[in-house]
Amino acid sequence: MGLIDSIYSPSDLKILARTDLVLLAEEIRHIIVEVVSKNGGHLASSLGAVELAIALHYVFDAPRDKIIWDVGHQSYAHKIITGRKDQFHTLRQHNGISGFTRIHESPYDAFTTGHSSTSISAALGMACCKRLKNDTGKVIAIIGDGSMTAGLAYEGLNQAGDIHKDLIVILNDNDMSINHNVGALSSFLSRKFSAKKLQLLRKEFGEFLKSLPRIGDDIYQFAKRSEESFKSFVTPGMLFEAFNFEYFGPINGHKIDHLIDILENIKSMTEPVLLHVSTIKGKGYEPAENNPVFFHGVGCFEIETGECPAKKSSVPTYTEVFGNCMVQLAKANRRLVAVTAAMPEGTGLSKFAETFPDRFFDVGIAEQHGVTFAAGIAAEGYRPVVAIYSTFLQRAYDQIVHDVCIESLPVVFAIDRGGIVGEDGATHHGLFDLSFLRSIPNMIVMAPKDENELCQMLATAVTHNGPIALRYPRGKAVGVPVDASFSSLTIGKAEILTTGDDVLIIAIGSTVQAALDAHKRLLTEGIHATVVNARFVKPMDVDLIGLLAKQIPRIITVEDNVLPGGFGSAVLETLSDQNISPVQVVRLGIPDVFVEHGPQALLRTRIGIDEGAIFRAAKKLMPLP
Repeated sequence: MGLIDSIYSPSDLKILARTDLVLLAEEIRHIIVEVVSKNGGHLASSLGAVELAIALHYVFDAPRDKIIWDVGHQSYAHKIITGRKDQFHTLRQHNGISGFTRIHESPYDAFTTGHSSTSISAALGMACCKRLKNDTGKVIAIIGDGSMTAGLAYEGLNQAGDIHKDLIVILNDNDMSINHNVGALSSFLSRKFSAKKLQLLRKEFGEFLKSLPRIGDDIYQFAKRSEESFKSFVTPGMLFEAFNFEYFGPINGHKIDHLIDILENIKSMTEPVLLHVSTIKGKGYEPAENNPVFFHGVGCFEIETGECPAKKSSVPTYTEVFGNCMVQLAKANRRLVAVTAAMPEGTGLSKFAETFPDRFFDVGIAEQHGVTFAAGIAAEGYRPVVAIYSTFLQRAYDQIVHDVCIESLPVVFAIDRGGIVGEDGATHHGLFDLSFLRSIPNMIVMAPKDENELCQMLATAVTHNGPIALRYPRGKAVGVPVDASFSSLTIGKAEILTTGDDVLIIAIGSTVQAALDAHKRLLTEGIHATVVNARFVKPMDVDLIGLLAKQIPRIITVEDNVLPGGFGSAVLETLSDQNISPVQVVRLGIPDVFVEHGPQALLRTRIGIDEGAIFRAAKKLMPLP
């Protein structure tokens, strides 16, 4: 029986001797590695924060004290400590516990997270309300160094320093977020001085001052009084003290005793405090320490070797296809550049970055800046391709409208992970992009049915003289061959894939394959369907859809996007604008709810956008014999 078997809440943790906590950290790491090896998840980040989670719950009194884990992907130890040890094996499984912190999941999860850099703002709001309620509980935000590249973090710091509320911010510095950090801030945080170096430098400088004739001793005494300012100048604390935060660190985030001592010391402070903690991403599991990028978000793997099971399919992912197409297109177009927000691996741009380093820009976790940065590139006559996951592109909506679309600048948006993404859940599904993009003037919106069409759409996009977006799903492509050279598509033109007089199925993007599968199944029932690959959400092929709707008044639209304002709504608008009636229209898509985590195929079946749902909808539309 291990120590972890006696831990059901933080109160159980507090009765342990400090000497037991190191062993407890090892046991927690073992559980995390064991479960993530089977379920997949964010391994390296959580392994690096085990001691920090233990120390926080050892010192503070959650849930009265609010502990907010930025992003939440480093909170696995926190989940185990706070009563979810027996459920941890369900991590990221359908109806299991989330891979992030969720308010509805536990009273110890102070805030729902999934996107970076929200913790400081949320914590400050809580701290202000605690003062209004005369609640003396503490509020602690734990934010990774990568999340400090986002402007939102500084907006929170700026207000906190201005209104001087009781707030503790812990900067978990491991020299990388998802990939290696970029930018001036990363270099600044990396400029660390050990206590020994500081002491030596201070001693030598003091001896020099005292040696100065007549005035030396006075200057030395003044320098001693200014010691804290001196330390701030030669350590990263200079930045945070400029925000009126009391700065401590950097300290070793894996020495639990040291962590507990300093947390006890700053616990009684009532002004804003920033504790700078240095940790190792992947700590305690050698494969993750050696390759933290791979183990940031990983699928199933063998614990002994750290290797994932051999892939059974040679079909590439849409992300890989996009990355290869970008390299091929850039060879022929010297004005083509790539922009991503801390996701060169995740968006498939690593090969582009290696091949064309001068034309690759990683802006850090700063999607708003990335889009406006791309607008500046486009204004100078180059062609930027902004590759961002759908869920993260939401953060830059105003920049798309204000900085790109008003002047119709030729920025290409390559929107990865559009639609249901799976086990990461509600914060990561890309279910809103078709709706929020098609409402913007000057924007073209398209989605490919397979990997070859993805390349055709990318070739179309980089030659279009205006804003244009293509969105594609997470995971394996269809498996069709990709043309050696990419032909462009006619913007706004759909294609008819099958013909039939009974029902009209109009699908977009990843749902086209489901529509084709449903068509085959319908044939066994004697029902003949026309299946249309819409290709474009905007502009829609209104002529073709209008013509077909007059001939086949039983219509099904299918999309991996929310129904409100989505593709199906666009089809209804087309029919209304052309006064086409009577028609029966069934829209299949994501209802007006947030979709929880689970396998992609299972979620598509539950929601009703798979082959079976299309088949059943078609049968219901058919008149009774």
